[in-house]
Amino acid sequence: MKRRPLIAVLAALPLPALAQQSRSLPGRPPPPAGAAQAPAQRAAEPAVLTEQDRADLARIETYLDGVRTLTARFVQMDARGGTAEGTLWLQRPGRMRFEYDPPAQILLVADGTFVIFHDKSVRQTSHIPIGATPLSVLLAERIRLTGGDVVPTRIERTPGVIQVTLVRAGRSGEGSLTLTFNDPPLALRQWTVVDAQAQAVRVSLFNAETGGRFDPALFRFVDPQFFEPRRD
Repeated sequence: MKRRPLIAVLAALPLPALAQQSRSLPGRPPPPAGAAQAPAQRAAEPAVLTEQDRADLARIETYLDGVRTLTARFVQMDARGGTAEGTLWLQRPGRMRFEYDPPAQILLVADGTFVIFHDKSVRQTSHIPIGATPLSVLLAERIRLTGGDVVPTRIERTPGVIQVTLVRAGRSGEGSLTLTFNDPPLALRQWTVVDAQAQAVRVSLFNAETGGRFDPALFRFVDPQFFEPRRD
C-alpha cells in the first residue's frame, strides 16, 4: 500500500482504501460554526502571538492536559467529500483507538509506541511511530503548544469557536494540524489535517465524554492473520 505523507496518514486520515469505502451521511449535524472549511495550506511561519493569543494557548494547554481519557463518536470527511464515521477512545499518554463503522474496514490503534493502521479489505497493516504523526500532539504526557515540537501559526476566533493551527517545528512543509474548540466552555470538537499537497481531512467529534476508564485491550492490536489456519 502506498503511504501518503506522514502528516496525512494519521489522526484518522483515510488512505485510498478508506476513501473508496466512504459514504454520505444524511442528517448528520454540521461541524461547529466557523470551522466547516479546512484552512488553506500556505508557507507556514510562526504566529506573532498577542497577549490574548498566549492566554488562549495557555487555557487550551491546561484543558487538553486535563483530558486523560475521552470517548466520542466521530465523523471524518476527506478532500473529495467522502465520509466515514465510528467511535474513538483516547487515553493519555500514547493510546488511542479509531473503530470505523461498516462499510469501512479500517482500524487504527495507538498502543503507546506505534500507531497501527489495519485495512481488513486488503489485509495490510502499517506501523508508524506515534511521534511521527499529528496524534502525538494530543497523546503526549504533557501537552505543549508552544516552545516544543510544534509551533502555532494561526489563532482564529469566531463567536463560540477558537481555532489553533500548528505545524511541526522546522518541518512546516509536511502540512498542518488545526484544532477547533467550542468556547465557552472550552471543548475539543474537531481537528483538520492538511498535508503537503494541501489535501485536507476533517474529523468532527460528537457526544464526547471524558474521565472514563477503558479496557487496556482496546489499545492492543493483534493481527487477525495470526488466527487464520495455515495454508500448506
